[in-house]
Amino acid sequence: MQVDAIQKSYRRWAPVYDLTFGRITQGGRKLAAAHVNAQGGSVLEVGIGTGLALDFYAAHVRVTGIDVSAEMLREAEVKAQRKRLRNLVGLHQMDARQIAFPDAAFDHVAAMHVMSVVPEPERVLDEMARVCRPGGSVMIANHFAGRAGGWAHAERLAAPLANLLGWHADFEIDRVLGHPKLRLEEERQVRPFGLMTFLRFRRVEG
Repeated sequence: MQVDAIQKSYRRWAPVYDLTFGRITQGGRKLAAAHVNAQGGSVLEVGIGTGLALDFYAAHVRVTGIDVSAEMLREAEVKAQRKRLRNLVGLHQMDARQIAFPDAAFDHVAAMHVMSVVPEPERVLDEMARVCRPGGSVMIANHFAGRAGGWAHAERLAAPLANLLGWHADFEIDRVLGHPKLRLEEERQVRPFGLMTFLRFRRVEG
């Protein structure tokens, strides 16, 4: 999926995202935030969208968000202002393939339901590893093909609709595994229905 298609898709979904996809994707966000809260420090959310995870971060965690969609970021900004979230460092419109932060800038980097949306997900993963400090955490929540029992037929039907839906239902987990700077430390299926998978990696020297 190309960037212009992503922007068009999320321009359409932004006003209703929280009430639709948001409700079935919160499990991974809660797991990521719980880990960050326990460890403390700073977190970069890649593809922060409407800021659905902002409520879950503790006050001592410094949160930065990036997204390619201006409409999504506006929703996140309104949410942050309404809830007077003082731990939000900033929101930036940015292509995740070229993250404009220096190496090892964050203690944690999270991509919640983003990898099956972005073009060149391997390049995005490279950038996530780059901006995470050694010893820090890189977390991914996503739907991966064949990981949720009984949904294979629905995945095949949804595959041709990637640009309309805004994500690839046939995205393979192997595309985010095996990175030389990321060691997998946790993998679990996420409620509801086990549709989503949560992955937590440790950033290692490489």
